[in-house]
Order: sequence, then C-alpha cells, then structure tokens
Amino acid sequence: MRIGCTVTFSNAEDLELRLRELTGQGFDNCQLVNWTPESWTDEFVPVVLALLDKYKVTPSAFWCGWEGPKVWNFYEGQETLGLVPEKWRAIRVQNLKDGADFAKKLGITDVITHMGYIPENPLDPQFTAFCDAVREVAEHCKANGQNLLFESGQETPVTMLRCFETVGTGNLYCNLDTANVILYGKANPVDALDVIGPRVRNLHAKDGFYPTNGHDLGREVPLGEGKVDFKALFEKLKELNYDSWVTIECEIAGDAAQKAGVAHAKKYLEKVTSEVYGK
Repeated sequence: MRIGCTVTFSNAEDLELRLRELTGQGFDNCQLVNWTPESWTDEFVPVVLALLDKYKVTPSAFWCGWEGPKVWNFYEGQETLGLVPEKWRAIRVQNLKDGADFAKKLGITDVITHMGYIPENPLDPQFTAFCDAVREVAEHCKANGQNLLFESGQETPVTMLRCFETVGTGNLYCNLDTANVILYGKANPVDALDVIGPRVRNLHAKDGFYPTNGHDLGREVPLGEGKVDFKALFEKLKELNYDSWVTIECEIAGDAAQKAGVAHAKKYLEKVTSEVYGK
C-alpha cells in the first residue's frame, strides 16, 4: 500500500514548490493535478520529468482538468461539471484527449477526471450522449495504452458501473474519493465497493459529512472525524486484493489547515493500513 498526496500545479514553479513540500512531508508518490490545458506542451514534458526525478517522486496518475466553468454544488454543478453539460462537452472531450497525450509523454497510464452529474435514468437521451463522449475519450486513452478513471462523487456507484458497461471499452476504472460519495449524498464508500470495488485503481483518502441542505455539498473534515469508516474500507479493499495507491486529497480551506490535514492524514492512514494489511 503506497500512501501519497495530490500535487496541483500549472507551471514549473508551482510544481517544484509542491514536490519540495511533498517530499518534506515524507511522501514518494503523488497524483499530478493540472487544470491548465495550455501548459500541456511538449516543451513542458522534460521539465516535469526532471522535477519528478530530482525529488524522486513517482506519479500514480494524471488528474486532468478541463476548460469552462465549474461550480461545486447541486444546482449550478449540474450545468457546469464534467462531460455531462452539452455546451461544454466537445471542448472537454478534446481537453481530456490532450491531457491523456501529455500524461503518456510523462509515462503515466492512468488519467482521472470528474465526469459530472451522470443521469441516473439510463433511458435519458443525455445518458447515451454522455456515454458516447466518454467512449471517444476512452478509446483515445486505450490507443495510448492508458486507463480512464472517474473520480467518484457526483454519481451513484451503480450509475458509474452502468456507464462503464455501456461504453464497453474495458479501460474505465474508478478513483474512489472516500469523502465525495458522502459529501454529494450519493453513497457510503464502504458499501460502494460492493458495486465498483473491482474497478477501483486509486483512492482519494478524504473524510466528511453528508449534506444538510439540498443546495450545498456536505462538509469535509480531517480523516477520522467524519462518516468514513477507514478500517472497514481497507478491510474490504483487502478482500478485493487491492494493495496499491492511496492518495491523500485535502481541500479544507486555508494553506495551514491543509498542510496540517495532510500530515494528520498520513499518520492516520499509516496506522489503519498497518493494522489491516499487517505492514
């Protein structure tokens, strides 16, 4: 079990700062997170590779952002997030294909993104259109020898699985965000493994509470203080023979709070995974 952290960057200066902080906290792996398609150039590739080598950090995945607005709530989120909104679908399909090509040049096989509020109703015409868009990206990734991972949260686990089955390319997987399924009120991460467990290839280790109104997401809190039962989660992952990446993502407001949250999460996860996996 390899515990890492997300590293969000848009340029070389950002990346070096974050990698220095990462290794200073005792990590040797990360998900590279980038929301600036204009930075995915051939010229930037050797810069990123050199910095990863300098700090001896292994990237477990490339978290690929996309252009256009993004509002993380239950109302505007329906119209702004992922490949679901028709207005933004074409440009974001191209963003994801471009991001996959950038990741391939970095030697990264797993590409992650948020897909948006996938329709629950499989007979909704938007479900078919959405799956067609996903298939275009997934086939591009497959040609690159890559996998496309959905970060969980905005859809129920069964809707995600239905999309995987409908697209049918064989390279769709889940980046299980343990808090997001709770923050969006969609599932419990432990029970979600009954549905999508075999499709999990990476985790966002995060904690939080369910929504308390119909407009806003639930509240993120430090690991062990929310609704995620991490011991039960890792016990089920062990049953599924998962012994791979665990990526801390801390989005609690404030730099100091985030750094403290990451440090706490590392110790917490090391203890829980040691208890479950015995190493």
